[in-house]
Amino acid sequence: MRKMFRRKLVLAGVIVLAIVTVMAIIAPLVSVYDPMALNILDRLLPPSAVHWFGTDEFGRDIFTRVIYGGRYSLVIGASVVVISVLGGTLFGLLAGFFRRLDGPIMRVVDAMMSFPDILLAIALVAVLGASMTNVVLALSIVYVPRVARVVRSSTLVVRELLFIEAARALGVSTWRILSVHVLKNITSPILVQGTFIFSYAVLAEAGLSFLGVGVPPDIPTWGSMVSSGQSYADQAFWMVLFPGLAIVLSALSLQMVGDGLRDMLDPKLRKTL
Repeated sequence: MRKMFRRKLVLAGVIVLAIVTVMAIIAPLVSVYDPMALNILDRLLPPSAVHWFGTDEFGRDIFTRVIYGGRYSLVIGASVVVISVLGGTLFGLLAGFFRRLDGPIMRVVDAMMSFPDILLAIALVAVLGASMTNVVLALSIVYVPRVARVVRSSTLVVRELLFIEAARALGVSTWRILSVHVLKNITSPILVQGTFIFSYAVLAEAGLSFLGVGVPPDIPTWGSMVSSGQSYADQAFWMVLFPGLAIVLSALSLQMVGDGLRDMLDPKLRKTL
């Protein structure tokens, strides 16, 4: 970890991600405003000592909404990571270890990956309906194939190693081989892929909310804030600027942390740190 943190970009990514996460957790302690409280008399106020990020078209404090929006955006991203990693790991293990299942599973995976991520997510949300739960489900379905391909390729390598053959010769059950011997040896690429999916999910949720097919407008996510602020961008640019910066900084920090994890966990790349 010390070697990884010697890289300034990785350290900066960890610091930014930690600040965003802590601010989202302690949001009620940081701001005295209610993120949903309307105050028409204070609408479209520029950034000041009273309202650090200004106010929106309903007089709501944008700084408060940004830090509360971090809760929803990060929860959506984390939920997508958990579901997609679990599903992708299961399908990837089955496809990589059992030759008979490889063809059918990977054809479905290839078919899903043939669609652009955002278009597939829009189609799924349109079918399921716009809600926070359905956005998580739709994005999880979109990113399961990514994890499945990574897990399958790693499993194909591990299953041919000598210790797997030794375990089979000793009569170890197949499911124990998968859970104890194979899964433990492919944890590194799964962790790295999970960090990248986290950033993809944050961006995808923002894109869906911006297009009006994601989280309902009454939930203050970063994407919905950018979407509502675009109509006032010419007279109140801060409505788009600050939630947009939150999206960019969060996604960029997650990418930098993912790069650091990849370099640390890969023995070939670790030598260059």
